[in-house]
Amino acid sequence: MSRLSVILITRNEVENLAECLETVRWADEIVVVDSGSDDGTQAIARRYTDKLYETHDWPGFGIQKNRALAHARGDWVLSLDADERVTPALRAAIQQAITEGRHRVYRMPRQSWFLGRRMRHGGWSPDFVTRLFRRGAARFSDDLVHERLLHDDPAGTLDAPLLHFSYRDLEQVLEKINRYSSAGAANMLAKGRRGGLGRALGHGLWSFLQTWLLRRGFLDGREGLILAIANAQGAYYRYLKLKYLDEQRQTPGD
Repeated sequence: MSRLSVILITRNEVENLAECLETVRWADEIVVVDSGSDDGTQAIARRYTDKLYETHDWPGFGIQKNRALAHARGDWVLSLDADERVTPALRAAIQQAITEGRHRVYRMPRQSWFLGRRMRHGGWSPDFVTRLFRRGAARFSDDLVHERLLHDDPAGTLDAPLLHFSYRDLEQVLEKINRYSSAGAANMLAKGRRGGLGRALGHGLWSFLQTWLLRRGFLDGREGLILAIANAQGAYYRYLKLKYLDEQRQTPGD
């Protein structure tokens, strides 16, 4: 019978990790790669697995997830984030997919919550994520942030949803805007992209309009508006940080 490995990367996920791992304790193997947590995350991980690996650097999401993948020994791999939950219905769909083996890669719909509200618009629904694959059939891109699962096979689709409890409070929203915009700027710099104040304003405005109007984020009420503003801020700071990173690279002695 095919074995399933669940892989996660973590850093200071004490508020999320136990709830996540509880929903996949039925898996044959759980692999956690932690990058310097100091809040008790590692102790929680050890309650569910002896496959806990520590790293002392942060190479970005893509490379870190590939490190976790390298430790997996199951025939199949399910990649999760600590703020996600596998429902009983999704567990059954995963087990059926593994048994039947019609595809080597599968995607699933994800239901997300933002500041406690289930988001049904704004680009968050429908939201399909590719997370289940036969080991060797896929790997993660090396992007610092917003990594992608790279695979040649067409992906099958599971019907049951993956639950995603993101951004529990405004502090987390602001922290991620700062962290993700910095990583995004560094990623774009490496690809030769250019920033600037005009680009920052333009991309910020476009991101707001996409989320709020084109993707009907206004139907999600107050949280839909907050999400649209947060997306706009993320885009604005990403291109502004890119401008300054580029200037620093051109004048390293100043």
